[in-house]
Amino acid sequence: MIKRIRFLLFVELLLAIGPPMQAQPMPMATPGEPGINQGRFIGVVAGTTVFYTVTLLLLRKQWYKKKMPFHTFNDNREWLQMDKVGHTATAYCMSRGGYELMRWSGVNERASILTGGLLALLFQSTLEVYDGHAEGWGFSKGDMVANVAGTALFMGQQFGAGQQVVSMKYGFRKTIYPPFRPNLLGKTTGQQMLKDYNGQQYWLSVNLASVLPVGPDFPRWLNLNVGYSASGMTGGHENPPMTDVTGKPIVFKRFRQFFLSPDADLSRINQRDPLQPLPWQRLVGTVQFMKIAAPSLEYNAVNGLRFHPLLLPKE
Repeated sequence: MIKRIRFLLFVELLLAIGPPMQAQPMPMATPGEPGINQGRFIGVVAGTTVFYTVTLLLLRKQWYKKKMPFHTFNDNREWLQMDKVGHTATAYCMSRGGYELMRWSGVNERASILTGGLLALLFQSTLEVYDGHAEGWGFSKGDMVANVAGTALFMGQQFGAGQQVVSMKYGFRKTIYPPFRPNLLGKTTGQQMLKDYNGQQYWLSVNLASVLPVGPDFPRWLNLNVGYSASGMTGGHENPPMTDVTGKPIVFKRFRQFFLSPDADLSRINQRDPLQPLPWQRLVGTVQFMKIAAPSLEYNAVNGLRFHPLLLPKE
């Protein structure tokens, strides 16, 4: 339950993220930069505190009515690891969102990176502890590894390169599988975007101008994406037995999918210095978590190599 609504939670968090509490004063801006904007900083702190508290209270009331002793749960082989990639993407986007709002508030670079990463881990770890007390779930070490990986992807690049050369994005397509198990995979499109792992894709988006020796006329917004998805899944570890109206068995083969596709980083349009983005570019870079529809090349063990002119097919 809770694992399948995290994508929605990090979208909401991008609108209100900031440090949930500050036991010590945040370092001021680096020399040559303006100091902290008190109004923005207080608004971000207050907004995040309210969001963090209210969200956890609502989740506890909605999903954790029956509390159990803390226990672990090994779900590393479920859903062909789509859940784990989703955790990585969520932690990455939350880290980036927290960082950008700290920079918008005037906090210096180093403190903003640390705050964004620690906030992502705090939020995700709290959910994992909740899972550890939930009936039917449990604390997942694999989830925590994925959470740390997503946070490290953001923090490592920001500390090392001063920019996000590689970002993570999300894509979705409707599939044929939810009608067979609507309670598990979702009845509506909105539910399916969160629950149907067959329809989700996660992308590593590489900015070509940041990794290749290109000239000044090369479009800085052009990215190359490597994507991962999976299909044929109507259960976590395996598909349960199903039959059609005539009693004939319905069998779906579970398989992984790998993609290559161009993409556009809208935050880099007219960007003069990737290390000093404008405020609107920071905002666009943070909220652009959806993969833009584009031609793609797919490989999977069932269908081999396939080319998709624009949108991925429903399957």
